Amino acid sequence: MLTDNVYQEERIPTQRERFWRNFRANNLAMFGLWCLILLIIITLLSPWIMPHDPFAHSSHLLRPPSWSPDGTIEYFLGTDDLGRDILSRLIDGSRITFGSAVLITLVAAIIGCGVGVLAGMTKGLLSSTLNHLLDTVMSIPSLLLAIIFVAFMGVGEYTVMLAICLALIPRFIRSIYLAVHNEVEKDYVMAARLDGADDVYLLSHAIFPNVLPIIATELTLAFSVAILDITALGFLGLGAQPPSTEWGAMLGDSVELIYLAPWTVTLPGLTIMFTVIIINLVGEGVRRALNMGTE
Repeated sequence: MLTDNVYQEERIPTQRERFWRNFRANNLAMFGLWCLILLIIITLLSPWIMPHDPFAHSSHLLRPPSWSPDGTIEYFLGTDDLGRDILSRLIDGSRITFGSAVLITLVAAIIGCGVGVLAGMTKGLLSSTLNHLLDTVMSIPSLLLAIIFVAFMGVGEYTVMLAICLALIPRFIRSIYLAVHNEVEKDYVMAARLDGADDVYLLSHAIFPNVLPIIATELTLAFSVAILDITALGFLGLGAQPPSTEWGAMLGDSVELIYLAPWTVTLPGLTIMFTVIIINLVGEGVRRALNMGTE
């Protein structure tokens, strides 16, 4: 196509376009993204796509999955010892396990990142005290912290959500605090301060873009930890109580059937493993794309 423009300039892609191009080049990350989108759709539409009532008992006790010679397509993933459809229970449990983990991670990230940014911009005694305090809290595993909170607040689904959220907040504070604190000490931030830039401008235009990979890493880790902690507490009987469809509670209810009906244990376990894997694939892809975009 002819043009009268003398200066033929190549269009420079924006930072968002560079991020998506780098992310799309990662096949594993794209596979994880499509699987994550599918899981989100299943979670949102779970009340309408369940083939059976997840709490309804039937006479089809311990029916194996459909690919077994004794299985039927009506109960695609088989039934448990009370005749409840496992596929329906897994779909319904996605709202409790996956949905709760999303909510916990978002709340913990908002609170933790906010406090971490404010702490990272401070200096002196307050910064040093907060640093040592967070080091002490981070030495305790998040699952143990959640169990301690549950012991004080009582057993229950909402108690577990609050306990895990409280256990994840120090992790965000610590990571964002160190990231922001290290960026503040760099020469380009000092030069911007000498030019008259205030803290809000420094955070939005200089510091925040450089700590995005760390935030993505922490979000991925916290999301995975939230799912594992929810299911672990449900398995131990400290979280969602029977007949809940929470994946960890399903494991706890069926663990004694592992030799008689192994699908009642392996299917919820594989669901948990698959969810954690795709979250880590997407998170790692986001981190690499952000790092490549800053090079």
